[in-house]
Amino acid sequence: MVDVVSMSKALTFVTSNRHKFKEAERIAKEHGVKLRWRNISYAEIQSDNLADIARVGSQLAAMFIRAPCFVEDAGLFIEALRGFPGPYSAYVFKTIGNDGILRLMEGVDNRAAEFRSVVGYCESFSNSPKIFEGRAKGTIALEVRGKGGFGYDPIFLPHGGDGRTFAEMSTDEKNELSHRGEAIRKLVKWYVEVKEGEGIK
Repeated sequence: MVDVVSMSKALTFVTSNRHKFKEAERIAKEHGVKLRWRNISYAEIQSDNLADIARVGSQLAAMFIRAPCFVEDAGLFIEALRGFPGPYSAYVFKTIGNDGILRLMEGVDNRAAEFRSVVGYCESFSNSPKIFEGRAKGTIALEVRGKGGFGYDPIFLPHGGDGRTFAEMSTDEKNELSHRGEAIRKLVKWYVEVKEGEGIK
């Protein structure tokens, strides 16, 4: 039997990053929303603004799959490095990795950093996307710690935590504190309200 509720309340996440999907899937499930994964790449504009990247990305993704969907873009902003790597975090990680960031931070006392996430949801290419943002303040660790998560998780110590990096936490623990968890949660709550307004219980 088809679950009418879950099929009606279904969101499509366009991303080639399996880790991002798994994190988002758990949050969506908590709110009774089924998350579909479209494992495809889409063109990303070059911009210093994450919201602009997510806005255009969601429009292009919606046009490509011909259906409503959302995308997510994130960046690590390190205070002592004037916000580097910021919107270029994915490229920098592929280039120098966590070890490279730690080398740049050698001897630096100010280790404040912030993860930012921006989700763009779009019905179609001709529609204006909805934008949802999340932030997680923290510090850069002195060494790589933990084997969970992905990307910069092993060197990020979130405020409000217990001294562990994101990579030392379970997915649920990370979702409670992370930038992506906040942004996805805002999206899902909005989506549920919209669907209930359309009479879908």
